[in-house]
Amino acid sequence: MDINVLIVFGIILLTVTFFVWGKIRSDIVALSSLVLLVLTGILSPEEGLSGFSNSVVVMIVSLFIVGGGIFQTGLAKMISTKILALAGGNQFKLFILVMLVTGGIGGFVSNTGTVALMLPIVMSLASEANTDSRRFLMPMAFASSLGLLTLISTPPNLIINDALVSGGFEGLSFFSFLPVGLITLTLGILLLWPLSKLLVAGRDKEKSTVKKNKSLNQLASEYQLADNLYRVLIEKNSPFINKSLQELNIAQTYNVSILEIRRIHSRNRFHKTVDMKMAGPSSTFKENDILYVFGNFNDVTSLVSGNGLKLIDTHKTEGTGSTLSVSQSGGLEFSEIGIAEVVLMSTSKLINKHVKESNFRQLYNVNILGIQRKDGYILQDVKDERMLSGDVLLVQGKWSDIEKLNQETSEWVVVGQPMENALKIPRDHKAPVAAVIMVLMIVAMVFNIVPTVIATMIAALLMIILGCFRNVESAYKSINWESTFLFAGMFPLAIAMEKTGASGLIADAIVNGLSQFGPVSVLAGIYLATSILTMFISNTATAVLFAPIALQSAVTIGVSPYPFLFAVTVAASMCFASPFATPPNALVMSAGRYKFIDYIRVGLPLQLIVGIIMIFVLPLLFPL
Repeated sequence: MDINVLIVFGIILLTVTFFVWGKIRSDIVALSSLVLLVLTGILSPEEGLSGFSNSVVVMIVSLFIVGGGIFQTGLAKMISTKILALAGGNQFKLFILVMLVTGGIGGFVSNTGTVALMLPIVMSLASEANTDSRRFLMPMAFASSLGLLTLISTPPNLIINDALVSGGFEGLSFFSFLPVGLITLTLGILLLWPLSKLLVAGRDKEKSTVKKNKSLNQLASEYQLADNLYRVLIEKNSPFINKSLQELNIAQTYNVSILEIRRIHSRNRFHKTVDMKMAGPSSTFKENDILYVFGNFNDVTSLVSGNGLKLIDTHKTEGTGSTLSVSQSGGLEFSEIGIAEVVLMSTSKLINKHVKESNFRQLYNVNILGIQRKDGYILQDVKDERMLSGDVLLVQGKWSDIEKLNQETSEWVVVGQPMENALKIPRDHKAPVAAVIMVLMIVAMVFNIVPTVIATMIAALLMIILGCFRNVESAYKSINWESTFLFAGMFPLAIAMEKTGASGLIADAIVNGLSQFGPVSVLAGIYLATSILTMFISNTATAVLFAPIALQSAVTIGVSPYPFLFAVTVAASMCFASPFATPPNALVMSAGRYKFIDYIRVGLPLQLIVGIIMIFVLPLLFPL
């Protein structure tokens, strides 16, 4: 055997060993294997780095951004919540809908992101249905992988398409996977409903005792924002028109605070209808502006009286007439402007100063809405209150300004992580934009209007340019860089296997051992080997290794490579017997209080039955 082949097999063995060991991140292992291939002379530096320029890597990055936009705008949550609401309190209906919705969303966006999105929704619905969420969470994780409906469902799909194109065969269409995905998802529903009984058998219903951080709505409730926040409309001929907040001296005169100014610009559903700004000293008022006023009712009434202002209903949002969403509380909308708690240190220069003397608003561009002192809350006449060491201030302002408060570490401590809270808040008004971008991307792929990789890049750019993300940084945060570098690092290993003939040797071993029993037996061998390896290493890495082997095996025995490569992607994706085989499996482990044996009891039978059926179905869908 050639020395280069032995080196490649040695690097593969070393790589798989570290993957299984799991103490080093998978992307670091993959990049290390790349470096070894170049240092040993197996690959040139250009070949070693070719994974980073591969179209599949660009597609994966673009699709992470597209998926992130769909999640960030709340589009996915809107769709899933409405569909799941159809189940009512019926457990079987709920199970079917959880599987269909998860599989459906997972067919178009990251299955990890899909499970992260569905997890709190399903737990809430299970609680409302008075049933144990354990019966739904593991099947939901499996459904995200079973929904193998499109070319972009999972990285292994893109990998086998790339292998076909590189081998001179016709690439797959966007919906080539649809019949496979429909079969696997149907099998999952039929098998997991009875199997899921094993997850709740003999267990008493447990109550979650996990202590949670305060949510924005909890903060708003604690400080009674809803009870002290009023909306005031500036009517025609009001003396406030064209005057600034500083000129009017509202805080001193009326003992209230103007927190936000909202100005309606357009009612076009695809653009933000309301310009929302935090009120500052230089803020100028216009006719029909809506002011968010914080203070007690009597003081707000005094402000309204005789100033051409009108107190309006606080339970509707501007421009739409819809009720307040989950990203709002007491009428405040938290997508652009948020709230947070700040604990004063004993070394702070604010100690013993009155709020109105602190210039907090002028210096940091945030408002102090209330003070928590020991077990009590100071919510009225806050500006006249003297601040003490240990006081907790409720501040309100732009998320970026609240984040800046973290820089004054000797003065105070900001409780929680403001920018993380901001990123969790859906940009609901951009949901229609995200929906249109997603549909156009799919249409472009289905009708091959532009190359697939270009379609995904355009969609990703539109998601950023049209405001589906708060900023470019949050778009980059939606990318799973570990998965991206894992593939880019593993791709050269596939090149090395082909270049040295290692993939041909493995293919010959499978063919020589099984070809006497027919092509289906060879396909079964490839499926089984892929399925076993995926239990120990990433499905992406497994697909990269086995795609050239499957292609070579089919060419050697003179049959179509399509069912063989589909066997690789299905086997790589349908791994349910281990919680660590895929990120979705791991995501639900702690939430469902599952043990490793639960995955064996429920996931292994599913994996075996799906595997056996697919070995016979794939040659029928894609004739040999």
